[in-house]
Amino acid sequence: MNGCVIYPGTFDPITNGHIDMIKRAAKVFDEVIVAIAYNPQKEPLLPFEDRIYLARKALAGIKNVKVDSFRGLVVDYVNSKKVKFILRGLRMISDFEYEFQMALTNRNLDKSIETIFMMPSEEYAYASSKLIKEAASLGANLRKFVSREVEMKIKDVLKKKGYEDAVAGKNKGKGAKKK
Repeated sequence: MNGCVIYPGTFDPITNGHIDMIKRAAKVFDEVIVAIAYNPQKEPLLPFEDRIYLARKALAGIKNVKVDSFRGLVVDYVNSKKVKFILRGLRMISDFEYEFQMALTNRNLDKSIETIFMMPSEEYAYASSKLIKEAASLGANLRKFVSREVEMKIKDVLKKKGYEDAVAGKNKGKGAKKK
């Protein structure tokens, strides 16, 4: 096999697409570390601790995968683990520019770190955490995209933010209505 790879991200929320990518990476690498990032510049829907918990629960059955968290630069975290590979997913061509810039930036910060890109399975290529959260706020059924536990957590957080009709699926195409 190929040592260890780190798959960093906010995982807000962890999706079936993420899980698919992690399972596939676990077949290629001896160990996959899913590194949940804390970024004070972002305002995630799910709290940091919940994102860690949900990822651990979703990935518990995969023996060579572990979930960790970090703050700061991904290259610093990768170096702290003595790993040399970062895993990133490319869903669509629109992901490429951002991921390419990040890979080059990371390489400029540390030339010994390589970024490995994987394409998602076709069934998950169009789904992003952002779109899933938007669909949830409009009352969509999320089961194709996330686990039941993740769906319930998203809906609970949205309900607390005042999106009660949308979460209950009562808006039927009328748009998100905050109470």
